[in-house]
Amino acid sequence: MGLSISMLTGITLNFGDPSPDQKYPTACLQKGFLLLDQGVELTEEAVGFGVPVIKRGLQSIFPGNAELTLQKEGSRWVITAIFKLNLLEKFSRVGNGEVGNKPFYAVKDYLAEVIRRFPVFRRLLTSISSFLRQMFHWKTTYSEGGMAAEMKVIYTLEAGTGRTMVDVDVSDLPSDITEVVMMNEQGAHAFDRYRDSSGNCLRGEAIGCWDEVTADEAWFESSARRVAFRLSQVKGAQLFRGRELIGSRLAWAGFGFTFPPSLRKLHYEMLIERIA
Repeated sequence: MGLSISMLTGITLNFGDPSPDQKYPTACLQKGFLLLDQGVELTEEAVGFGVPVIKRGLQSIFPGNAELTLQKEGSRWVITAIFKLNLLEKFSRVGNGEVGNKPFYAVKDYLAEVIRRFPVFRRLLTSISSFLRQMFHWKTTYSEGGMAAEMKVIYTLEAGTGRTMVDVDVSDLPSDITEVVMMNEQGAHAFDRYRDSSGNCLRGEAIGCWDEVTADEAWFESSARRVAFRLSQVKGAQLFRGRELIGSRLAWAGFGFTFPPSLRKLHYEMLIERIA
């Protein structure tokens, strides 16, 4: 189901179906709200605003589709999405299909966690990963992971104001899920600058790929498009920022709220705005 909502003059949010025809591997995932400025989509490889990812230990499980119900009250849209989380990130080789070795993926997930948590190793491990991908002709794919979970997310969008409220219900998740991540990201080429209320201003690689935000409020800016999106801290969750731009494989910039399933529910607000 395609959906387009005007948030500010020239800025719209689209919620669309997965599209395997796009150039990034994440095109097959169920994305959230994609940001368009003057009709130009700024999402690239990113998953958009308000997208759940669940973790079972170090293993991440992504949404393959979502069922939407809509309600409109004046300029306010209330959209309920039931996400089906059922896809795992895999590697494939041209002519040989998916790499199916479980210990291989256990090591991959462990190294991905090291890259996120220990900045000192990021450049080295990322370079090794890129080298191995080239040497073995590995490409990222997403496929059924042998499990599926449902998760409800309610979005309240105030058209014309740039304001979106997100309510997450994780009460129906399986008991072996250890962490929930709510992703809010757009394209890395467009969103090249990070700022927060403590005075930090970072550009490009200095932003990091997954660093905790300690300021009360933080936002990403697009120098070229003069657009920003901002979030504030939420009790019970941790807020992380990240930006990765690697060839035709990674091109995302944004935030993730992480929290344990025991929290049951999460509410946060996001603001899209024009900047001077």
